[in-house]
Amino acid sequence: MNDVRIVHLNGPTFAALARGDLAAANAASPVPLSAYFAGPDWRGVWEMRSQQVAADPASAAWVTGVIWDEERHLAVGRAGYHGPPDAEGMVEIGYAVEPEHRRRGYARAALESLLRRADEEPAVRTVRATIAPDNDASYRLVAQYGFVKVGEQWDPEDGLEIIYEIR
Repeated sequence: MNDVRIVHLNGPTFAALARGDLAAANAASPVPLSAYFAGPDWRGVWEMRSQQVAADPASAAWVTGVIWDEERHLAVGRAGYHGPPDAEGMVEIGYAVEPEHRRRGYARAALESLLRRADEEPAVRTVRATIAPDNDASYRLVAQYGFVKVGEQWDPEDGLEIIYEIR
C-alpha cells in the first residue's frame, strides 16, 4: 500500500466545504482537495464538522480529515473520529474513499492509522464503528481487526446502523 496519512483540516476548510466552495477550501486546506470533497455526497459531514470545530476548536485535531496518499500527492478520501474521546474513553471512527479510488487499500490504511492513534492515546479505551447493514465491505474490513457487534442504532442521516467496537 502506498504511504497514507490522515491530514487534519481547520475551521475555514470545513466551513468552505460545507458551503460547497472548493476554491475557498483549497485556499485554506493544508493539501489540495478534489471536487468530490466539496460535492453533495459529503456536504453533511463537513457541515457537522464545521459547527463542531467552531464550538470546540480543539476537536479539529480529532475529527474528519483527508486520507492523503503521500506517494501520489493526492487526496483520496476522508477519515477521522467523530470527536475526542468521551467520558468513558470511547471514540467513534468514520472513513470514506472517493469512488474512483476505492478497492485500492485506502480504507484499510485509514482504519489502521485511526487504530494506531487510538492505541497511542491514553484516554481512549474503546473504538467504535457504525456501519449500514448492507455495507459488507466495511463490515469485512473492521471484522479483520477484531471489531465485534455490540448493538444497533438509528441515525437520522444514515438510517439503521450496526454498532461494532473493539477495546
